[in-house]
Amino acid sequence: MESESPLVPFPLLRTPIESNYRACTIPYRFPSDNPSEPTPVEIQWIDLFLKSVPSFRQRAENDSTVVDAPEKAEKFAQSLLSCGVDRYTAILEDIKKDPESHGGPPDGILLCRLREQVLRELGFRDIFKKVKDEENAKAIALFEGVVQLNDAIEDDGERVENLIKGILAGNIFDLGSAQLAEVFARVGMSFMTTCQNLVSRPWVIDDLDTFKTKWIKKSWKKAVIFVDNSGADVILGILPFARELLRHGTKVVLAANDLPSINDVTYTELVEIVKKLKDENQQIVGVDTSGLLIINSGNDLPVIDLTNVSPELAYLAGDADLVMLEGMGRAIETNLYAQLKCDSLKIGMVKHPEVAQFLGGRLYDCVFKYSEVLNY
Repeated sequence: MESESPLVPFPLLRTPIESNYRACTIPYRFPSDNPSEPTPVEIQWIDLFLKSVPSFRQRAENDSTVVDAPEKAEKFAQSLLSCGVDRYTAILEDIKKDPESHGGPPDGILLCRLREQVLRELGFRDIFKKVKDEENAKAIALFEGVVQLNDAIEDDGERVENLIKGILAGNIFDLGSAQLAEVFARVGMSFMTTCQNLVSRPWVIDDLDTFKTKWIKKSWKKAVIFVDNSGADVILGILPFARELLRHGTKVVLAANDLPSINDVTYTELVEIVKKLKDENQQIVGVDTSGLLIINSGNDLPVIDLTNVSPELAYLAGDADLVMLEGMGRAIETNLYAQLKCDSLKIGMVKHPEVAQFLGGRLYDCVFKYSEVLNY
C-alpha cells in the first residue's frame, strides 16, 4: 500500500541549521560554477546513469505485467524527446547541455527520480520483481545456516564483525550498478564467496574496531535500520544483524521503501520475508521477535533524503538511540555526512568507480562509519 500521508523530517536528524544537512554526499557543483554549463562531475555522473540504461531497458522489456513492454522499454531508452512521455536517455542528454533543465541542476536524487518517473509514466511499476523474488527464495533457504554459523562464534566482538561482513557481502546484490548487473546476469553471485573475498581492511572508512568495543559495552534500547536491497542483502546481511540486536534486548525497527526502485526491498515484501522466517512461536531461529517492527519509510528511490520520511517512521523512531543507514545509495551517496542526534552507523559497499574516486578508496571497498553521541 502506498503511503498517502505527507512526508515529514526524520526526527533524529539534526536540524539543517545545526548540521548543514544536504542529502547528497558528492557535490556535483559549487556556487561559483556557471549555472548554464555542466560541471565535469555532473557530466561524469550523467554518463554513469546513461551506462545503466541498457540493463534497465532489458528488465523493462521482459516485464510480463506491462502490455507492449518491449515497445515501451524502447521508448524509455530512446535518445530523442517527443510529445507526451519523455525518454530517460534524452532527458540525461538534455541535462548535459542545460544543467537547469528538468528540475536541475542535477544531483543523485534528481537523476534517480527522473528515471523512476519515466518508468512509471510508461506503466512500469517493478521491473526487477522477478529477480527479487528469485533471490529472496534463494536467500531464505540459506538463512538458518548463516545464522547458525554466526551463533557458533563465542566471542562477542568476533561475532559482530562476522555479522557486519555479512551485511557488506550481501550489499553487493545491487542491480543499479551497470557493471554488477552485467556480472549478475552472466554468473550470479555467491554470498559465502563474497564474504570470504571482501577487500582487506582497513577499508576506506573503517570504524569497525571502535564499534566492536561499543557493542560489547553498550546496550541500545531501540535501533532503526534503513534497509537496502532484496535477496542476500536484507535476508543474509541485515536480518541476522537485527536478530542479534533482538538477542541483546534491543527493539528493532526496519524501514523499507514504500514503492519499488531497482532491486530494493519494499515494505510489503519485507513483511512477507519476515513472516516466512518466523516459526509457529513467532521466533526467528530461537529468538523472540516481539521487539521487531517493519515500517514503510515513505521513500521510493534507492537514495534517501532524511527530510522526507513517512510520519509512521518518524513516530516510531523518535526514541531510538541507534540509527543505521545501509547501502551505497542511502549510506554513501546520500547521508554519509548526515549528523544525527543519536549513535549512527553508515555501512555499504562502494560499487561505482566514481564513488571510490571521491572517497579515495578502491572499487568494492567498504564503508563502515560509526558516530557516537554521548548522553543522548
